[in-house]
Amino acid sequence: MTSPRFRRPVFLDLTKIRMPVGALTSIGHRISGVVLTIGVPAVVYLLALSLKDEQSFGHVSSLLRFVPVKAALVILVWAFSHHVLAGVRHLLSDFDIGSPLRSARRSAWVVNLGGVVLAALAAVVLP
Repeated sequence: MTSPRFRRPVFLDLTKIRMPVGALTSIGHRISGVVLTIGVPAVVYLLALSLKDEQSFGHVSSLLRFVPVKAALVILVWAFSHHVLAGVRHLLSDFDIGSPLRSARRSAWVVNLGGVVLAALAAVVLP
């Protein structure tokens, strides 16, 4: 018999671990915060550049026609909407609104799907 101190580590297959929807919402909230931290300065810069003069506005407008830039904006819309929805969900749970397990799961699904729906709408609306 081996002592617990010398036991080999257990291999965890992360693809077989199923997390609850609330955990996925929490992870998404953290990821969206990081994406916003990186993306918001770029968006503010582009906004300031577009307000500078007519030529700069045309330059920013031409940038928005590129698919990678559109994709980045859709990701930023997802990050913003998910972060706001998850933050409101968390604030409401601090006031014991939506705290029971059933309603907490339902609100987590609303946050996850709401962020995706708003990002999809942004993908359709962007020129």
